[in-house]
Amino acid sequence: MSVKKSTSKKKTPAKKTPVKKSAKPAAAKKSTKLKGNMLIAQSGGPTMVINQSLVGAILEAKKHPEITSIYGSLHGIQGILNEEFINLKKETVKTLEDIAQTPSSALGSVRKKPAPEDCAKLFDVMKKYNIRYFFYIGGNDSAETAHIVNEEAKKAEYELHCFHIPKTIDNDLRENDHTPGFASGARFVACAFMGDNLDNRALPGVKVNVVMGRHAGFLTAASALARVHEGDGPHLIYLPERPFSMEKFADDVKKVYKKNGRCVIAVSEGIADKDGTSVAAALTSEVEVDSHGNVQLSGSGALGDRLSDYIKNKLHISRVRADTFGYLQRSFPGVASEVDMKEARAVGAFAVKTAVHSDVDGSIAIRRKAGKKYQSFFERVPLSSVAKETRHMPDAWINKAGNDVNKAFLDYVKPLVGKLPTIGAFKAVRVPKAK
Repeated sequence: MSVKKSTSKKKTPAKKTPVKKSAKPAAAKKSTKLKGNMLIAQSGGPTMVINQSLVGAILEAKKHPEITSIYGSLHGIQGILNEEFINLKKETVKTLEDIAQTPSSALGSVRKKPAPEDCAKLFDVMKKYNIRYFFYIGGNDSAETAHIVNEEAKKAEYELHCFHIPKTIDNDLRENDHTPGFASGARFVACAFMGDNLDNRALPGVKVNVVMGRHAGFLTAASALARVHEGDGPHLIYLPERPFSMEKFADDVKKVYKKNGRCVIAVSEGIADKDGTSVAAALTSEVEVDSHGNVQLSGSGALGDRLSDYIKNKLHISRVRADTFGYLQRSFPGVASEVDMKEARAVGAFAVKTAVHSDVDGSIAIRRKAGKKYQSFFERVPLSSVAKETRHMPDAWINKAGNDVNKAFLDYVKPLVGKLPTIGAFKAVRVPKAK
């Protein structure tokens, strides 16, 4: 309904013009935006900021009348198949903000690759609940799942806007400068190595720390941020991007130990020999593999024990210890990066905005603006460009010997992690021995 305006220039009209029913003007025509319910889920390994993305998406969705209801699936696509949903639109802002500050996946997670029969059931469920907007928060395997669901939706001629929201501490998503979860995981690793370096300085010996990273060494490389004072560890860093040799490893440790009287080592769980055989996977007779084909590497301390035993026996060093950070680096409260929290929230909101205001599907990528001052922006990219495949540490960021990183990597990671704790050290001159 519209009001027809008078063209008279007189300040006092003679008569009131009655309201006239007419066709709606162009600006008020029925929206072509897809209208229906939204479903969001989380998948893969939890992170410290994955709930920021979840809450960012929910709060943005509440702003759009095209999205009538907002459902959360418990434990990813498994929850969709089981129709285990919660009504997220009814949650208060206070509750959502508390969830955003909480590590790990608030909706629960899953590692499941949908089979064709799963997709058929997924669409039956989505039709039943009139789901027209689907958001899946996760890493490259989750992007693959979103891509599969999207392709099957097209085949079924089911109108669905399907978006992948990035997440992974491994930082191995293609198209992205970095991914939500990485900076906070990197901050945890840096702080853990700071503490371990101090412990090793107080009680010298060899210490091996195994860090997550199946194919990419970004998280392990972040241990280099722990170096504050001269001689600080980690003294050696080993990444999946370079072939690992036990003999060279022992030689490297021997040199560092001879020079410093101690040695702190960062090792990625995904290190492999020159033939590509995973060192960790080779240590067990029962290899656990998920539905995406990923070998489970973080379930035990076998790799750390193997490396420490080798050094102890090969170099005859009595004090050799090993720790596996394992799942601690994913959901540790209180150490999340400020940049990470902010970007994780924003990328969730951006995904919803893009889904509502366009007729495309895809994944949201985080880009870095050129210049000395750190700034980022977001772009939609095709699901196929992110799904499954991983990216790796640039070769230029790894030293020639393959046992450390260089300044280029530190320049890349520092603005993401933020200011780290202050580590003090005495500057007093050593008192000479009395005669």
